[in-house]
Amino acid sequence: MQVQRVVLNSRPGKNGAPVPENFRLEEITLAPDLKDGEVLVRTLYLSVDPYMHLLSGVIKRCVGLIDSSRCNNFAAGDVVISFNWPWQTHAVMTGSDLQKVDPQLVDGHLSYFLGAVGITGLTALLGIREKGHITKRANHTMVVSGAAGACGSIAGQIGRLDGCVRVVGICGSDEKCKAIVEDLGFSTAINYHLEDVPTRLKESCPDGIDVYFDNVGGAISDAVIAQMNNGSHIILCGQISQYNKDVPYPPPLSEETQKNLQSKNITRERFTVLNYMSKADAALCELSQWIKSGRIKVLETVVNGIENMGDAFCSMMKGGNIGKQIIKISH
Repeated sequence: MQVQRVVLNSRPGKNGAPVPENFRLEEITLAPDLKDGEVLVRTLYLSVDPYMHLLSGVIKRCVGLIDSSRCNNFAAGDVVISFNWPWQTHAVMTGSDLQKVDPQLVDGHLSYFLGAVGITGLTALLGIREKGHITKRANHTMVVSGAAGACGSIAGQIGRLDGCVRVVGICGSDEKCKAIVEDLGFSTAINYHLEDVPTRLKESCPDGIDVYFDNVGGAISDAVIAQMNNGSHIILCGQISQYNKDVPYPPPLSEETQKNLQSKNITRERFTVLNYMSKADAALCELSQWIKSGRIKVLETVVNGIENMGDAFCSMMKGGNIGKQIIKISH
């Protein structure tokens, strides 16, 4: 069988953004015979995410369909996901690398397993529950940076459902701002390219900020932290503004921001969802119920064709996506 795959042609420099030329499309031949324990999978959707920015040893998340199987745990027609899926249209994989999923959890929207009912949704839900300390009827205000991205767009909605009276999103375009307010129910949105973030935060958060879901870091986060209340909480999810710079993760804070954290007793701890996987099944069920009932809406930017994966990845790193960036490979 002839299949297409994407491989790394080169890596960006330490302080360089990835470009489509870092990727190469090629054809390979898959051996027709499966060994015991192996399955042939057809890739349906590929996920690209900001944490893949270094393009080295990354987790590759995909959802697909089993075409044939010599593994007792899987049969042709099963829908499966994996964190170790090659970037190709078909692949021979061992059953131990795959997890069977139920399409009913996502009402047939299989790409949601890569986002809202997958690691992205878990990161938003468990990050808020474990680090956000939202209390119902406490009139909490939450700010989300990268609010129109895969994780931020879910996190803001969960903050509202968990009891925040005000959820403010920070985005990079008017289109994104409109989407998170009109489609997702954010209280208001700030376009950091066109508006003065500190001024708009004061207007939008008159009682200060209690919870900050931080996807970006940098100057935006400095502005948010400056207006956080005593005893407030930062959910440190990502630092996309710093990903193409040669700095440690999480990147160092300015002296003024460090003083704000200390003087106001603000918690800021890195959140790694893989440390909370014992809670994943219950959390995924909750996410599924919210989505099927319409209480959480899912935004996706879908690009067709494995040949466009490099372009989609680079666009996502520049903020070209609204919601989860997905590459659709086949039906």
